[in-house]
Amino acid sequence: MLEIQIIKIEDPGCLWARVLKGPGIQPDSPEEYENLRVKMNLFYHEVDLDVQKLKPAELKEGLVCVVFSLALKSWCRAVVESVFQGMVETQAWCLLVDHGDRIIVRADDVRTPLEKFLQLPFRVRRFKLAGIRPMTLQVPISENTAELVPSSTWDSSATKYLHNLLQVSTLVEAVLCETQAGCSAIELYLTINNTKICVNHELVAKKFACFINDKSSVMGGNRNGDRAPVSLAWDIYSSPHQLLEMKGRCPVKPPPPDIFSRMERDDDPQTDIVEVSHSEKQKPQVSEEAHMPSQVNPRAPKLARNAGTDTIGRGWRIRAEATDVFTDECCGQTHIHKPQYMFNTLSHSKQIPQSFEEKQQSPDQSDNNSIAATPAASSPSCASDSSEEQKVAALSQEPSLEDQLTSSRLMQFLNPDPLNPDQESLDAKVERCNPGHLGVIVHTALRVEPCRNLTRAPISEQFRKFLLWRKYNGPNVAESYCWPAVARGFDTVLVSHSGDNPLSYIPPLLMLLQTVSVVSSLAARTGPTAVILCPGWEKVQTVLELLEDSKATYNLHPTSVLLGVDQEEPKKFKIPRNCQLLVTTPFTMMRLLDAQCFLFLRLCHLVLDEADVLYSQAPEQMSVILKHFQKVVSGEERSSCPRQIIAVGSRWSAGIEALVREHMIYPSVIITVMEEAALYGRVHQRVQLCLDCDKISVLLGSLDFHPPKPQKTLIITNSAEETEHVYKAVVNTAVFTLKAHEDVTDQFDFVIDQWRKDISRGTQVILVTTNDCLKALGIRDATCVVHYGFPSSPKLFGSRLFCMSEHFRNLSDMDHAESSSPAAQSVLLLSELNARHVCGVLRYLRRSGALLPPELLQFALGVQQAKEEQKTDRPLCSSLKSFGFCRDSTVCPDRHMINKSLDHPKHPDSGTVMVLPLCIKSANVYSGRIVSQKDDCYETLAAEMNAHYASERRCAVEVLKGELYAIQEENIYNRVRVMEVPEKGEQLFSSVTACFIDEGRTQEVKSHQLLQLPPQFQDLPGQAVELILCRAQPVDGEVDWNPKVTRAISQKIRGKLHQARVVMSVGNTVWVDPMVRMTRVPGLKTYINEYNVHAEILASGFGVNNPQHLELLKRVFQGDENASTLQHLTDDRFESPSSSSQQRVEVIEDVLTSKMRDLVSSHNAMESRQTPISPQNNSAVQCNGVLKDSDDDDSSEGSMNIVSKCDRSLKEYNSKLQTVSEPQNSHNPAPFLFQPTSFHPQIKWFQRGELVTIYIKLISPVMQKCEFHSDAVIYSGYVNDRHYYTKLELSGDIIAEESSWEIRCNEPVMKLKKKEKRDWSLLLKHKAPSISY
Repeated sequence: MLEIQIIKIEDPGCLWARVLKGPGIQPDSPEEYENLRVKMNLFYHEVDLDVQKLKPAELKEGLVCVVFSLALKSWCRAVVESVFQGMVETQAWCLLVDHGDRIIVRADDVRTPLEKFLQLPFRVRRFKLAGIRPMTLQVPISENTAELVPSSTWDSSATKYLHNLLQVSTLVEAVLCETQAGCSAIELYLTINNTKICVNHELVAKKFACFINDKSSVMGGNRNGDRAPVSLAWDIYSSPHQLLEMKGRCPVKPPPPDIFSRMERDDDPQTDIVEVSHSEKQKPQVSEEAHMPSQVNPRAPKLARNAGTDTIGRGWRIRAEATDVFTDECCGQTHIHKPQYMFNTLSHSKQIPQSFEEKQQSPDQSDNNSIAATPAASSPSCASDSSEEQKVAALSQEPSLEDQLTSSRLMQFLNPDPLNPDQESLDAKVERCNPGHLGVIVHTALRVEPCRNLTRAPISEQFRKFLLWRKYNGPNVAESYCWPAVARGFDTVLVSHSGDNPLSYIPPLLMLLQTVSVVSSLAARTGPTAVILCPGWEKVQTVLELLEDSKATYNLHPTSVLLGVDQEEPKKFKIPRNCQLLVTTPFTMMRLLDAQCFLFLRLCHLVLDEADVLYSQAPEQMSVILKHFQKVVSGEERSSCPRQIIAVGSRWSAGIEALVREHMIYPSVIITVMEEAALYGRVHQRVQLCLDCDKISVLLGSLDFHPPKPQKTLIITNSAEETEHVYKAVVNTAVFTLKAHEDVTDQFDFVIDQWRKDISRGTQVILVTTNDCLKALGIRDATCVVHYGFPSSPKLFGSRLFCMSEHFRNLSDMDHAESSSPAAQSVLLLSELNARHVCGVLRYLRRSGALLPPELLQFALGVQQAKEEQKTDRPLCSSLKSFGFCRDSTVCPDRHMINKSLDHPKHPDSGTVMVLPLCIKSANVYSGRIVSQKDDCYETLAAEMNAHYASERRCAVEVLKGELYAIQEENIYNRVRVMEVPEKGEQLFSSVTACFIDEGRTQEVKSHQLLQLPPQFQDLPGQAVELILCRAQPVDGEVDWNPKVTRAISQKIRGKLHQARVVMSVGNTVWVDPMVRMTRVPGLKTYINEYNVHAEILASGFGVNNPQHLELLKRVFQGDENASTLQHLTDDRFESPSSSSQQRVEVIEDVLTSKMRDLVSSHNAMESRQTPISPQNNSAVQCNGVLKDSDDDDSSEGSMNIVSKCDRSLKEYNSKLQTVSEPQNSHNPAPFLFQPTSFHPQIKWFQRGELVTIYIKLISPVMQKCEFHSDAVIYSGYVNDRHYYTKLELSGDIIAEESSWEIRCNEPVMKLKKKEKRDWSLLLKHKAPSISY
């Protein structure tokens, strides 16, 4: 039995209800349907939506669609029941399948649903009462008789009677009898005053209905097994108010005895006419309780046709048609087979009884189970001949071929995995309407049409086959715009998430190189016509492998080249003459240009793969290469030759901007990452620190209510409640304010119409909205975005900033690009609730050039330290161990601080030892053993194992993870620990991952090769030690070692004894320097150094010296005082030392929130002591301290014009921090601070003539600032969220105007011009330990 909720009653033959409970029924989730409603409203209310692509190709009956309901003020899923021609245009009669309502809509207002909107089943199902048909009182005008006869339509009194029953019921249940044509026949049971009645029988007892088939009704009734249904003792319809007042507490009586006796009679239903006696007709009032139902007259004659109708009594309809009443049942309804309803009924088909599924239906039953009539169905004009209607009803029982095809297409449409993956979905068609709607910036001098699919893509046929063979499902949005621009020979810049994928530019580039022939003037010259610059050797190999695998290069003969620092190697290198495509790195190409500049005289196409990384790693080399390219292509003989620069990457950077400005002609700039588009557009960033309780006041203070220029401000919140709260606060300021959120989507057109109106100078328009409404509103012309609700992700932050895209600068239009100041600005309200997101926000804001409050930067160090605290169980960072630094500790998942429980030294930390490297992981990292010169325990163990397995070899019966086993390799038996045991499945032999605990290598071995290891061989701990050779790192700032040098070192040192000096030991890792191979002279007791491993690495040309390696390691391993403060604060919050990691994370977040609250309070207190802000001076931009008018900035770095308190002296800043960190009482512990507040960088310098060169030994610093004075230089910057600051008081005077600084090999380099040409004995007036010559 199903528990249902009836939503709407049309009549007893059409009930709209939701299934709440039942066997095998999954109850629907109101939240899911509410989310569906919100998503549909936001999508179909999109202002820029191309509705032509959403209109159905053909409007026909049974079509699943989406229409707008004015009554519900919402877009709803619907099924078209009929299509008819209105007075002006075509209209559709639609059923709202989630609400049970029917509405009439224009054909132009019908929309095709997206696949994601059909994932949920229709919420409302159609039911009807099974086994009964309506009855009505018929009074022929020519006779003085009245009789109850079966009818084709239900009387209004029956509908109202059922409605009143439902009003007083406490439980509604149903037994499912059968399902046909989207309508389920049920027996309805209502519980009234703890008494259950069957509504089907109640309507028959009250003579509102009669049974269709007596025998089946008796057999099928009361399937729930409860007590026999009862009937109400009096008429609820004649006095409904009495029962409503009694709340259902009314007497009940058994059903009339002749009901079941009449059900036993098997009379012909076509002659089932009930007569009313003459004595009954003469009574003024008819009492249903006093009389039994009249006997059935099977031979009653049919009435003659008469015109006219009348009503009497309690609403009985008196029909005066003299036709067969059973033919009238068919004339008013049109049977429409709707395959769309299968989505509702499939899940309930198992509950249909067998008897109903196998039963052959009569014409009456099929008519009664048909779909409800259309608006024109109830009109008398729809009457037709009885025989024709019966034929139609009979034919409608079997679905036609067209209906079956419709069902098949629907099921394919509803399938989450499309049956035809090559066919472009409707979602993709709708989303690709225009680049701005997709969040894509496309700035081109000439229009570029995007390619939609591989068929029309500008690539060669061979490469198209290659992509299909790889099951490539593109082109994506970035490639669809980039490929046409590259194929047409345009200078192109692409910034996208797939910017590191060579497929974003290689396919059209190959076609362009093969179709454009080399001019005869260049044919005689040497060198490639195209060069692809990659950021490292790994990317070079990836690009070359892609070119070779595609087999689409034909006569291009692509070649790669990687050269080290050996000065003779570039001079000897020769590029093959037939090579037209060269893949290399900027450093290698720089060395080739220095040695043989004539190698690139045919160069026409220059490609920068991961351009943002190239400019960060090799800015000087990129400058030289671009100047050489400019010089080569600018010759007079090259006027008819192609010239193209392609730059792809995942981030926008200052280097790419300089590339576009200085070296590109009519560039095509394509940016698909919205937050990067904001950096390109030069959005002015502001940060406001505030407490969460003060956000409204800070928001109102940051708004400019009298701007000098027309201004449109967008205030974005995270919920509809926040929107209403902010709207009420802003609208009280008498500024024209609009609001838009999920609950008022029907007002979007009005809001956008008001927003898009032209406004005059000094006018401010404010719109308060939510994140979800941004796409639907389609706003692109905002001048200011205020982030009242904190953006939870970079993508969300970028989508907000993209609302100002019309005010982004356009570098393809140089006149627009050189505007005086940024027209778009962003205001971020940062409260204590956003403490955990501070680091991510600062990483982005630093790239925008915005100077930030020192308090916020200091707090970010604390957040980063807290994140490091959560990595206590992670291994030490491999890059930190190998080179002394991590490339980016903010995103590295490994640990960067000492854990005393895990990192306790297991080996001596000093002295000379003999090491045996057995597994070469990289050029300076090995695994091996420390060999004892006196008594080597491992050699003894190895001898005993050889002796044991020579006499007894027992294979492992069961292989378990973590257990020790033995394995034979040649004549040696090694101990292994099983790390992973995959499922064997049906394979005869399986492999397991095993670690050789005495060598340090991990590899897969066959499980049947494992031998049992006796317990006496398991006592000795694993002898493998991680050996790291100090003071060596890859050339050119590479992350990993080139395989050439690793292979050469492996062949030289593997398995050979070396003498090494231990300089540090942490855990099972030992750092050695030096490490040499000593050989004894035959016949003498003298040993000589055969080679030094460090020298061999440098000699290969792919390694350079790393003198700071050991110093950096000591600074990290010994400077753990920062962690102690955080450890003390968090440990006090735990009651037991065995607290879970989740609890620890929650405690750290609480501490950070408290610290952020104190920070904001102290910041606001300090701000209040600054110069007060005049309310009239609203045109100035305040950024945490000093005011500066944004309209007065004429520099090209307009986004960096925020004046901050970073410029105050370090002494004042340190004194403030000391004041904040004064001891407090035990009830209010002091907020933790992270010292030191700033670090002094290591500095090296030398002089030559009148120039002094200073090297700041920082790797990839950001947010740098350098000031030159006549007697001093001030430098500051950040590395891994650490602030470095130095003020150099020079021993001599310099010319500040002619001094400069730059980034060279990822390090800052200053060049000072001496005022007097003389040698300096010292760089500074006072000697400093961190400065060396």
